[in-house]
Amino acid sequence: MPTPSAATRTDLAVVGAGILGLAHAAHAVRRGLDVTVVERDHRPVGASIRNFGHVCTTPQAGRAREYALLAREEWLRLGELAGFEVQRAGTVVVARSATELAVLEELAASRGTDEVSLLTPQGVRDHFPAATDEVVGGAHLPRDLRVCPTEAVPALAAWLEERGVDFWWNTHVGAITPCAVHTSRGDITAPYVVHATGHDLDRLFPDLADAYDVRRCRLQMLEVAPPGDVRIRPALLTGTSLLRYAAFVEQPSAATLRREVEATHPELLEVVMNLMLTQRPDGSIVLGDTHHYDRTHLPFDDEDVAGLVLREGARLFGAELSVRRRWRGVYADSPSTDFVIAAPHPGVRAVTVTSGIGMTTGLGLAASVLDELL
Repeated sequence: MPTPSAATRTDLAVVGAGILGLAHAAHAVRRGLDVTVVERDHRPVGASIRNFGHVCTTPQAGRAREYALLAREEWLRLGELAGFEVQRAGTVVVARSATELAVLEELAASRGTDEVSLLTPQGVRDHFPAATDEVVGGAHLPRDLRVCPTEAVPALAAWLEERGVDFWWNTHVGAITPCAVHTSRGDITAPYVVHATGHDLDRLFPDLADAYDVRRCRLQMLEVAPPGDVRIRPALLTGTSLLRYAAFVEQPSAATLRREVEATHPELLEVVMNLMLTQRPDGSIVLGDTHHYDRTHLPFDDEDVAGLVLREGARLFGAELSVRRRWRGVYADSPSTDFVIAAPHPGVRAVTVTSGIGMTTGLGLAASVLDELL
């Protein structure tokens, strides 16, 4: 750990070693800058490793899509350089009703077969062998990627350290002023500072958090044993996902689908369920998730909500599921924007992804921020 007797000088100071902070560090190193990263914990433990590892490119729209396409190329490049696996298996969206299938057909018509390939029920089973008789079709999104976040994020940090990035782990940041980051281990002076601490934007910049109404989204997530040792290479989305991601929501049939879910399964909308999954290298299936919004959450998790995820997961697999691990995910959310990019001081940028797609967009967003900042 650093023990500076005087202020440490660097070109760019980054606060936060989640994927967004590491993305800024990676792009800055590529530009030839000296970089110092400050992280309050001993290693990354936040949203960047508590997620599905799903680089969800095709379901994005607008500015998020632009960032996602850039991020996709960066994931592939950094996977090669830093030595972590980036899977190109894409995403399979399972349709279990005619309306869900209609949304996928409309997206395929607007995007083309290179992005959205429609599947028959057997085509879905070729990717997802556990698919039940409920399945009426689906789609394969070949551009989507997958990483194992508990492997990829630490590997990226280690690679950056090898490239000369100075990491101050287990270090608290008390304040950021123009050209300076004031930490529990001393000051860092830098002409440029990026603050990328996700849902903790309000800790140092409460006025910014208030301006964008930034709140914390709490997720209920599970890791379950694979029924029958099934292997699932792509990420898997379902009908509730069609109500969440912008590229689906934009389709004409999405409004009809929402009305159908409101009539048949309103409890899924009450917990803002996005039933999806990915599979870890050891075979465990990451299953989730639900969404609950508040500035500060109570420390209690409702077992009924976890039971709802398990119920819907069992329906998807046609088999009871055995839980191996449970955890709470937390990320920043804003009802007014997907991305907060603000300048609280000259040379300082406070950057937060406020839509739960940091893994998908962060590596593209960081390049844009640095282009403007530098």
